Amino acid sequence: MLEQVLTEGFAALGLPLDARAAERFRVYYEALEKGNAVMNLTAITGEDEVARLHFLDSAALLCIDPMENARVIDVGTGAGFPGLVLKIACPSLDLTLLDSLDKRVTFLRGTCAALGFDDVACVHARAEEQPEGFRESFDCAVSRAVARLNLLCELCLPYVRPGGLFLAMKGPEAGQEIREAYVALRTLGGEVERVFSYTIPGTEVTHCIVMIRKTGPTPKKYPRRWAQIKKKPL
Repeated sequence: MLEQVLTEGFAALGLPLDARAAERFRVYYEALEKGNAVMNLTAITGEDEVARLHFLDSAALLCIDPMENARVIDVGTGAGFPGLVLKIACPSLDLTLLDSLDKRVTFLRGTCAALGFDDVACVHARAEEQPEGFRESFDCAVSRAVARLNLLCELCLPYVRPGGLFLAMKGPEAGQEIREAYVALRTLGGEVERVFSYTIPGTEVTHCIVMIRKTGPTPKKYPRRWAQIKKKPL
């Protein structure tokens, strides 16, 4: 079931899926099921639902940026979405998974080991803490279901090098969030380049990806502490 859904779904998205990637998605799925039994990783369970609503949804990012050999950070990755899906589909990318909950990072480290990914950095930190050496050092930042776009820009854009991309995964109606984020984008050195809408193959679920280009450096005073970001959004 899982492999068939993924094979058909990747084809519908116009993306390649080789046998090794399919094997790794099976390993990832089984790790999720096992991990979910002892901690709250995801409310989505079962082969069909996980394959479509997690794996295919995350893989849709590759429709707008193939990410070959790119340095990518997944901010607030949770159980590894979308970052670990991107790594399975595109093993050449240099991936950092960032999450604030230690037990999720422990899960991710174990899962990366099971997948044979000894080159994935699993980092326990809050997004606004900016681990040393991370600032403006990534080609691309990705984030899925973490916060509204104006808040998310302050968390993610400081990681992206000028000229790089921030890809924010959003629901079908991102227009209001984009309008809300106008000041944040202007302040932080970002500009919306494209909004890519897609339907997850085999479902009626429509999502969109807000593609933000880093047009200049982010002022050093950003990001602020999370309490300040929430209290006084840009």
